[in-house]
Amino acid sequence: MLDENIKQNYQRWLKRVQDSDLLSDLQSMDEERINDAFYRELEFGTAGLRGVLGAGTNRMNIYVVAKASQGLAEYVVKNYKPEDRKIAISRDSRLNSDLFANIAAQVFAANGIKVYTYPYITPVPVLSYAVRYYKCAAGVMVTASHNPSKYNGYKVYGPDGCQMTTQGSKDVYDNIQKIDIFDDVKMMSLDDAFESGLVEYIPPKVLTSYIETVKGLSMVKDEKINKDFSIVYSPLHGAGLVPVTRILKEMGYKKIVVVKEQEFPDGHFFTCPYPNPEIREAMALGMEYAKKYQADLLVATDPDSDRCGIAVKNGDDYRLISGNEVGVLLLNYICERLSANNKMPEEAMTVKTIVSTDMIYKIAEHYDVKVVDVLTGFKYIGEQILLLEQKGKENNYIFGFEESYGYLSGSHVRDKDAVNAAFLICEMFAYYKTHGKSIMDKLNELYAQYGYYLNNTYSFTFEGQEGFKKMASMMDGLRAKLESGEFKCDHYLDYNKGINGLPKSNVLKIYLNSDTSLVVRPSGTEPKIKFYISIRAKDHEQASEKEKVILETIVNPLAKQ
Repeated sequence: MLDENIKQNYQRWLKRVQDSDLLSDLQSMDEERINDAFYRELEFGTAGLRGVLGAGTNRMNIYVVAKASQGLAEYVVKNYKPEDRKIAISRDSRLNSDLFANIAAQVFAANGIKVYTYPYITPVPVLSYAVRYYKCAAGVMVTASHNPSKYNGYKVYGPDGCQMTTQGSKDVYDNIQKIDIFDDVKMMSLDDAFESGLVEYIPPKVLTSYIETVKGLSMVKDEKINKDFSIVYSPLHGAGLVPVTRILKEMGYKKIVVVKEQEFPDGHFFTCPYPNPEIREAMALGMEYAKKYQADLLVATDPDSDRCGIAVKNGDDYRLISGNEVGVLLLNYICERLSANNKMPEEAMTVKTIVSTDMIYKIAEHYDVKVVDVLTGFKYIGEQILLLEQKGKENNYIFGFEESYGYLSGSHVRDKDAVNAAFLICEMFAYYKTHGKSIMDKLNELYAQYGYYLNNTYSFTFEGQEGFKKMASMMDGLRAKLESGEFKCDHYLDYNKGINGLPKSNVLKIYLNSDTSLVVRPSGTEPKIKFYISIRAKDHEQASEKEKVILETIVNPLAKQ
């Protein structure tokens, strides 16, 4: 039996919706689908909006996007002078991304806000760069990142090019709550918006400026390194193709084979239903290409090109390198080169998320680099760069990363940058090749020096309203067992209480002993709860045995309760 409010809202949508596809979707709904589509409004959080495409308040559609855009427009009008009311927009290859980007532009223009929009798909970092380039009040990236094709999203950025702050997001959310989705949204036709000059396309020189800036992050400069090796690259049907291949070719990497089936934009992601380079299945076609062409390195970027995954030749096969391992390798490479060239900042700083490998501490200690831990989400890394910038010390930042394949080696943008990462990874590969080492040689060398670290993530999906309730119950139950002492551990951190000045977050980090930790975190963007296992041991075999026990005695029982 449907709740009366849900029933009334559904009936209102049936009467007011004019889009034929959405109307057809509404008319085909049974009670279960109606409930799931209308039991809540799609939440506008610190990452903006993200949800399944379709009709309803709990779906991504033109009405939900327009309402969010009106809320953002009112925030900008209230907080910025007329001459500073500017918003940059970009999109990736997802279904309806172009439509949602246009809707946002029409709403902003109707509110008197100047809009700069890319005429083609571009990566997240290129949007972040445009926000800073034009000194915008905000930015919007239409993407659902690495989610399956049924999803889309709406990321909002602040004036520093970082995803909007917690307070800013709350202010926009408060605005959205007051807006009637059908009656309170201002809209101007796209033709009128362009003709009036309120909307204009971002010219190619901005992308070129971004590319040149990323080139400047090279760690070798004029030093000759061996770039004569073969690279297979896949944009996973997304926005990375042009900037990634362009920067690699311009920097002298000529042997590049693009995975043809994944070369061009396609929001259906028919070759990789879950277009996330963290997932082996998404890398499978690239691995086939690597074997076919006997490539030395496989590089893949997700649809909005903020995540970068790699595999390297290892004997006769290929080995996927995890996000934590790439983070460790890149930080060490950057530190090595800065130190060798006497360019290490006096107060050098690296930033990582709380779920990323603690091996970073060992490397940072070796090079006298400060480590700052932040909550999951690259926006928190961006905020740390802003804090340095406000003190005139942004050059102290040398690297930031999160285990989910997000990296940034410069302050040119304030979100993870797969173009920057792909370039730096290829350079690192070339540098070590020049000195007679492979990536695996270097990784094993680091493990021998600092100890072997195993870091794995296990996700459990809980869809719909009942799924959210179950995840909340799981966290509440685990928290109660920790507080009562029923759950035995060395110690634990409850980030819901605020730790080291960080915002409160529904995350638990449990130290089972001095070398083993378990982080439990409901995802902020997907209907999943994630378990992050981190183990330091003498070798992979010993670490795997310890992990097996944790999975059997803690993780699986929690996920199945």
